[in-house]
Amino acid sequence: MTDSLRICPLCEAACGLTIRHEAGRVIAVRGDEADVFSHGYLCPKGASLGGFNDDPDRLDAPLVRRDGEFTEVGWDEAFAEVARGLGMVQAAHGRDAVALYVGNPMVHTLGISLYFAPLREALGTRNVYTSATLDTMPKSVACGLMYGDPMAIPVPDVDRTDHLLVLGANPLESNGSLWTAPDLPGRIRKLRERGGRLVVVDPARTRTAAAADRHVQITPGGDPYLLAAIIHVLFAEDLVTPPSPDRFDGSDVVRAMAARFPPERVAPVCGVDPDGIWELARELGAARTAAVYGRLGTSTTRFGTVTSWLIEVLNVLTGNLDRPGGTMFGRAPHSVPRPDAPFTTGRWRSRVRGLAEVSGELPTATLVDEIATPGPGQVRALIGVAGNLVLAAPNGERLDGVLDDLDFMVSVDPYLNETTRHADVVLPPPRPLQSPQYEVVLARRAVRQVARYSPPAWPLEPGRPGEAAMMARLVHIAAGRGSTPPPEAVDEAVIDRALRAAAAVPGSPLAGRETGELAARLTGADSVERRIDLMLRLGPAGDLLGLRPGLNLALLKENPHGIDLGPLEPALPGVLLTPNRKVRLAPEELVADVDRLERHLDAPRPGFQLISRRQLRSLNSWSHNVGSLAGGSTVCRLRLHPADAATLGVSDGQPIAVRGRHREVVAVAELTDAIAPGVVSLPYGWGHDRPGTRLRTAAEEPGVSINALTDEQEVDPLSGTAVFNGVPVELRPITAT
Repeated sequence: MTDSLRICPLCEAACGLTIRHEAGRVIAVRGDEADVFSHGYLCPKGASLGGFNDDPDRLDAPLVRRDGEFTEVGWDEAFAEVARGLGMVQAAHGRDAVALYVGNPMVHTLGISLYFAPLREALGTRNVYTSATLDTMPKSVACGLMYGDPMAIPVPDVDRTDHLLVLGANPLESNGSLWTAPDLPGRIRKLRERGGRLVVVDPARTRTAAAADRHVQITPGGDPYLLAAIIHVLFAEDLVTPPSPDRFDGSDVVRAMAARFPPERVAPVCGVDPDGIWELARELGAARTAAVYGRLGTSTTRFGTVTSWLIEVLNVLTGNLDRPGGTMFGRAPHSVPRPDAPFTTGRWRSRVRGLAEVSGELPTATLVDEIATPGPGQVRALIGVAGNLVLAAPNGERLDGVLDDLDFMVSVDPYLNETTRHADVVLPPPRPLQSPQYEVVLARRAVRQVARYSPPAWPLEPGRPGEAAMMARLVHIAAGRGSTPPPEAVDEAVIDRALRAAAAVPGSPLAGRETGELAARLTGADSVERRIDLMLRLGPAGDLLGLRPGLNLALLKENPHGIDLGPLEPALPGVLLTPNRKVRLAPEELVADVDRLERHLDAPRPGFQLISRRQLRSLNSWSHNVGSLAGGSTVCRLRLHPADAATLGVSDGQPIAVRGRHREVVAVAELTDAIAPGVVSLPYGWGHDRPGTRLRTAAEEPGVSINALTDEQEVDPLSGTAVFNGVPVELRPITAT
């Protein structure tokens, strides 16, 4: 038996693990006590990494559809079929006829994170979609407009704060989101032990809310009104730390905006009484240090971008942006490409609904329109990478019904699931422990500066391409070079481009040097490791290819538990890309949407509103096939308040029909006073009852898809993000016949 160290790839906590394995099978998983970041913490998902790795339903060979049935083929044959199918569509209909969708493993998987940009560039299509417009895009848009860079997203400095205000998030079950902080339960416990305070605003008494000093039960979608009212109180009671005009623009505009939302006016809409709002504001304003944090429940709503903006504004007005104990900008140890110009949106629009491009992609909510609507520019082929769109997209049932109309579809995925069953070619990546791991994206969201690298725990089988090689071959195919060029050619091109850019910077120690001479200094077992080595060496703590002491890949390999580079440090104004190098507190686009927010104060209220929820032992849809995580609390039930159940005549465990705008599902009722009256909740990622899948464990408890009830026509207009929380639904008890 062998022990290997590993950065867990399953969620944003990125904990360090010790994997005991033998003959390509996992024997045991435990937390790495010596890991510089997670210090031995282990959650149920991480403990089940062996179940993910060894799942017998994982695909090991490519599948090609022939005469309506999937057949296992060799890798060269599979990639040749991809080249044929995509080339046929591109030649007949142009590059925009091919769409690319990438799911959230993009931020967890080295192969996808390194090759997403080259693949998008090679395809040359405007039809790029990702899970960001199902989740994080409102935060990216708000931060892009305020700071000039959509990736400049501050995180709560939880280890040093005195007051943590959490809205629409359940980090004790999610392990953090847009916030890389291993062992958040332990970190929050230490916050309270040192006299700090945790306040949670959520329609449900989640695990995080139950652990808080105070839980404020809010109406779904009421967060922007509550936040605006808190800002109103801060100004009214002179609790604002005046933003320096040398570093911030727009505080007067924010004050005028907040004057429109006094607590007494918004209370009926947000469900929090005026006295409670005044108290929340006073506590926040009086705290020595404080951090305001919001996630899925604040992003995937009708006003997701405005809500994300108001959270940032609150951190500024309390003097807590970019300070220890407040919210701080993460700092990756490697080089991070920065935008060429300040952030903007709408450089192009979707063909059917005219929705704006954001960060180079279109809203996933309109992908179904682009496939289903005939005419010039219609999407006729789809490359799906690590995403189960049928269960993830709003009104996924409609998307499920049009995927077979595509001329060609290729999926990169380990499973034959609800989406990949429609593909013409399925390319399964290797088992997770056969791939290297380095946090390309999550390092910018981490609460501490750390650098870690995990080599593969054991090698690939002969002839089996790694995930990086698979993605690189797709890049070649997308660019029209066919399926035969060597995959490492993509990496070498990226390396050459990066070195040329570094050598062209005036005053840099690398200025004017030959790229060939610089490239010869790189180390690594393959071209992927050479890319990581280059990123580290050109980063803020890097050794500049040997010109100064600093990080490189060889040093990380010598320190397998990681290297701790210290706590986060203030980053303003260096992180800013705004034209005047100031924080824009009141971007015109966001201020204009406040009018829509105010008009909605008088909108009629639905009888019931649906919200999604996290499950500690669930990871989107694919964890439902891991036996060690299935069952127990990991079941799909509709939660509703006992008073609502009594009115409807529904008992615990009884089937109940839930109807959204387009269709109805039948779920099992779970009565609990942990959820507010008038609110019902379903977990995300269920609906495993479709033919043609190979998910035996998941099919034993299929549940229902929450996205059969959501509406692809409802998006936050500023970010194009689908509305998954605060969805109007109707309930009908099912009686035995």
